[in-house]
Amino acid sequence: VQLVESGGGLVQAGGSLSLSCAASGFTFRDYAIVWFRQAPGKEREGVSCINDRDDSTLYAESVKGRFAISRDNAKNTVYLQMNSLKPEDTADYYCAALRGGLRSGYGCFEAHGMDIWGVGTLVTVSS
Repeated sequence: VQLVESGGGLVQAGGSLSLSCAASGFTFRDYAIVWFRQAPGKEREGVSCINDRDDSTLYAESVKGRFAISRDNAKNTVYLQMNSLKPEDTADYYCAALRGGLRSGYGCFEAHGMDIWGVGTLVTVSS
């Protein structure tokens, strides 16, 4: 059972990156997938979420209009397209899986409710 993030790196402000979260070992379609991030010295925050059955999405206000989340159940993968990146987007980005999605009783950005976590990928945005 694992989630593996990829696609992080260094980009200039205004640039784009696409993150991937590849799942294995569990029934991917039964889980909502959430992207969190944690910047140095700051608390972890929810970035974006895609639900399991209806693919409904949720975004943090700070990334709305710039980030787009999508999932490919055939490939057991969730993507996070990040455009118009800002230096304040610099953080470790983690994906997490929530069994049953919003039916679980947990909100998308409630980190303590997540069932599976990836190890993260670093995104650095230079000014």
